Amino acid sequence: MSSEKKYVYGPVPSRRLGRSLGVDIVPEKVCTLNCIYCQLGRTTQKTIERREYAPVETIIAEIKEILSRSVEADYITIAGSGEPTLNSKLGEIIEKIKNISNIPVAVVTNGTLLYRADVRDECARADVVMPSLDAGDESTFEKINRPYPDISIEKLISGLCTFRDEYSGQIWLEVFLIKGINDNDEQIRKISTIIKRIRPDKVQLNTAVRPTIEKNLAKMSFQELENIAARLGQNCEVIADIPSGDEIRDKASGVSTQYFEDQKHIETLFSMLKRRPCSLNDICSSMNLHQNQSLKYISDLQQRGLIESEESDGIIFFKALP
Repeated sequence: MSSEKKYVYGPVPSRRLGRSLGVDIVPEKVCTLNCIYCQLGRTTQKTIERREYAPVETIIAEIKEILSRSVEADYITIAGSGEPTLNSKLGEIIEKIKNISNIPVAVVTNGTLLYRADVRDECARADVVMPSLDAGDESTFEKINRPYPDISIEKLISGLCTFRDEYSGQIWLEVFLIKGINDNDEQIRKISTIIKRIRPDKVQLNTAVRPTIEKNLAKMSFQELENIAARLGQNCEVIADIPSGDEIRDKASGVSTQYFEDQKHIETLFSMLKRRPCSLNDICSSMNLHQNQSLKYISDLQQRGLIESEESDGIIFFKALP
């Protein structure tokens, strides 16, 4: 895996963005929050300090190299192993990506730093900004998101509202629901009121499908999410990845059997698993592979001691070992 990219990975499958070429601009796991449902592990450095966490020119060189292979992606997505708005060069990175590619740029953020004018200005250079809202009040925000001490839910909301006033691009607000914590009628009413203040273009409901920091978090069923989506309005949709065996077969049909023969594609899979746990369905749809082919290469990586598996709600997820 010596030629693996340090800052760029994928394209990976995304229910929200299709095929997403990921750009990771902060170290794992530097964040403003330590969310109980995070799939990347516990926050190792909880901070609100913005720094140049990754060299801009190296990031852009990696993107150029991948794009030179005629890689197909629906979005170039700045997300990754921590909170990307902590990188003080975020705006410059977005501008330089746009100088070398016509692929739309998305920023996946928890939104906690949008109270800052500089962060709003830099995020506004993206085509889509995808912040999060997981609670209707301060106590639930503290319980789920475990923020840096200076961050309150009202600071988060006011930053999102100001950004909406200033930004003409798309805002897709993710709401992560956990059964028994923020899915009751009172929380949904409060979240609905906040959403009306923020005025996002889309509201996207998610739940704990992949393995999370805190064990035994209960995920919502698809029908429960659909019922809540109906309450939150016409621009609300369910994006939780709750796959079935039929979905795996459908997505894997008509696939090139030579796709994974190139070592670079194996490295792409390994890089993807370093960033987040993926199910067999995720890998099939991302790599355009039949499940038997995917299992062959998963087995190869397991035998080399590079990845492991973990079960969550009856679904096996694969992830890279530390």
